[in-house]
Parts: sequence; C-alpha cells; structure tokens
Amino acid sequence: MALTQAPRRRRSVWAQIKTSRMLIFMCVPAIAFFLVFNYAPLPGIWIAFTDFNYRDGIFGSPFVGLKNFEFLIKSGMLWELTRNTILYNIAFIVFGNILQIAIAIMFNEVRLKFFKKITQGIMFLPYFISVVLIGVIAFNILNYDTGALNTLIEQTGGDPIKIYSMAGIWPLIIIVVHLWQSTGYGSIVYFAAIMGIDKGLFEAAEIDGASAWQRIRYVILPSLKPTFIILFLFSLGGIMSGNFGLFWNLVGNNAALFETTDIIETSVYRMVMSQNNFTTSTAVGLYQSLFGFAIVMTANWIVRRMNKDYALF
Repeated sequence: MALTQAPRRRRSVWAQIKTSRMLIFMCVPAIAFFLVFNYAPLPGIWIAFTDFNYRDGIFGSPFVGLKNFEFLIKSGMLWELTRNTILYNIAFIVFGNILQIAIAIMFNEVRLKFFKKITQGIMFLPYFISVVLIGVIAFNILNYDTGALNTLIEQTGGDPIKIYSMAGIWPLIIIVVHLWQSTGYGSIVYFAAIMGIDKGLFEAAEIDGASAWQRIRYVILPSLKPTFIILFLFSLGGIMSGNFGLFWNLVGNNAALFETTDIIETSVYRMVMSQNNFTTSTAVGLYQSLFGFAIVMTANWIVRRMNKDYALF
C-alpha cells in the first residue's frame, strides 16, 4: 500500500514573523530609514501640481495641473538636464565596470600577498576622501591664476588655460575624477566573485595547457557575468540620479559650464536655494523618479526574458 504524504500546512504570517523576529529586529533601522526619508515625504509630491505658497501650504495652494511640467518642457531645460545626467551615468557605469573588472582580475593574478595588500589599500583610499577635499585639490590644480597646471605651462613658455571657462573639457575631467575615486572600492565585489569561483576550474584549465589570458577569457569572465548583470541593474536604478557632491564641489555655481555639467540634482539645488522655486524643483524631482523607475522596470523585464535567474525580481 503506497503511503501518501500529507500536505504541509502553510504557516500564517504572524507565525513566520515570530520565527524570524531576530532577523526582522536587525532590519528595523533600515526600515525606519526608508519610512522616514523615502515614504513619509511622498505627500510633498503634490507641490509639483500646485502654485505653492507658504500661506496656503502644500494642500491649500492653487492647483495648476501639469503647468509646471509644461514650463520645463518648453524651456528646454528638462531635455538638457536629462541628457547630461544620463550620459554621465552611462559613462560612469560602462567605464567604471570595465576598470573594476580589470583591477579585480589584476589583483587575482598577483601572487605576492604583501604587494597585493599594499596595492589594494592604495586603490581603496580615494573612496574615503571627501568630495569637498577633491574639489579643493581640483581647484588648486586647474585654477587660472595660481593653479599648478597653469604654473607649469607658464614655466615652460606656454600660455595659461582658462579651464573654468571651457565647458567642453569638463565631462572628461568629471569622469576621470569619478573613476579615480570609485574604481578601487567598486572592484571589491568583482574580486570577491573571483575568489568564489571553483578552484577546480582553474586547475582543469592549467592541466589543459591554458595560458593566463585564456583562463581570464574562458573561466573568469564568464563566471563574472551574473555579478556584472546584477550590478548593472542596480546601477540603472540610479541612472537618473547624479553625484551631487562631486559635481557641485568640482563645478560649483559656474554658469559658463552649465551646458555640459549641469545635472538634475545641481539644478534642483539652485532652484531651491537661490530662487525658492519649490514647484519647479519638485516637478523635476518627480520626473526624475518616474523616469528612473521606468528604466529599471524595462531593463529588468528584458533581462528576465533573456534569463530569469539574472533578474532582480
């Protein structure tokens, strides 16, 4: 006589919470953070659809519909901010991941442990340097009057360069500074992924006579593919969010560079601080959030269609 296994009773939500109470307790600070800083301010979105004034408050101010968004579109400012923000983040994602993977592979190939530790420490150091200090260093190098670069040019018989008036060169400067600051720290994840690769694959490759380049191409890079896709999707979540601290401390309120350096965060900051323009700044912020959400959902859907194991959800 065949024995039939009785179906397992599904535990209630409260039973699951009771079982996992310690894990939930550890998550309380993170939950509180998102509730306070991400969900509690959501009613302020209404400002984007009103002609806000302090007397009437958020919900008492006159409703104007999509007038604030219409102004942004007609002025052309929304397109310029979106273009700059997305292009900078695409450059950060592409060049950043390439450099991070390359550095992680180089760390893995180094056999002298002492040299590897010293090198890793030097590579990680820029990540912990304040962007304020980075801005000061950049100013002392690029300043027209007393900057180190122009001083060197003058001493060699050349004419000084007004870099803070040359909008075309600043995308390169910002990308280089960002990569210098973040690449070493970002390589940690890829280096950890390489450490998790089955050592038997490397031994089999060596037995088959594979060279170092062949081990990298046929063993390491395919094994890093899931990690790269997950990090890429996470990066897409912030493709509409710029590094405000870096941009503001490097460029500041220099109108001559806005064409190529102005991103959504810096523009919103100026609107609020110098013009007290809460309606337009809120409209830009709402547009930024919705556009970024659409990009993440679309990218995740594409990845899920290709291989659902690599998708975030």
